[in-house]
Amino acid sequence: MSDAREILDKVASGEMTPEEAELQLKMKPFVDLGFAKPDLHRGLRQGVPEVIYGEGKTPDHIDKITTSLMEGGQKTVLITRLSPEKAAELKTPIKYYDVARIGVAGTIPEPTAKGTIVVATGGTSDLPVAEEAAVTAELLGNKVNRVYDVGVSGLHRLLSHKEELMSASVVIAVAGMEGALASVVGGLVDCPVIAVPTSVGYGASFEGLTALLAMMNSCASGVTVVNIDNGFGAGYSASMINHIGG
Repeated sequence: MSDAREILDKVASGEMTPEEAELQLKMKPFVDLGFAKPDLHRGLRQGVPEVIYGEGKTPDHIDKITTSLMEGGQKTVLITRLSPEKAAELKTPIKYYDVARIGVAGTIPEPTAKGTIVVATGGTSDLPVAEEAAVTAELLGNKVNRVYDVGVSGLHRLLSHKEELMSASVVIAVAGMEGALASVVGGLVDCPVIAVPTSVGYGASFEGLTALLAMMNSCASGVTVVNIDNGFGAGYSASMINHIGG
């Protein structure tokens, strides 16, 4: 439930006056920390509050941004691309997901969407990006099934998971090399497929560019593509799709 809906429900039940509600909704939409302006109304506008991108930020900056968001009422704060070294230096208590390189401060939400998101990978080398997608989706209130190392070089491995794939609300297909997994999955399922090209592969993979172009040219109509190694973007988009009508 969004903060705005919670406020409106309190007005409806008599727990809060319309004037108190108006004041809550007018509260400062962002905090100016000098080096950053944390967006306190992101959750009201988009349904999902602001997420901190950890790469390029100092531990002190991450601590201060996280504190400002939580003081502004945000119950869960995600920090992506957070190295183990920075995670260890944070003063803010977090739960750290080392493979995904994601930290989370505050409460871990229960699933709020009815459907299931399946995250599939071509190989084990794709796990960091896949886990970024999977953990992001879980922390945004989704049930996630992982189907890893099911690339097209051994198609029987993928086909052994047909039931999980075909019952999914969204499938995130994560693959490097030639990126063929997304097209194969797109030809099997009746739900949206979000393809994530990874920078895994030999020289002519061009650090994920080959997989990106292959996925963008997929002949499977239900496939959309995010940027190279963008597991977070895939998990976020999959969550939005999974919460529609929920």
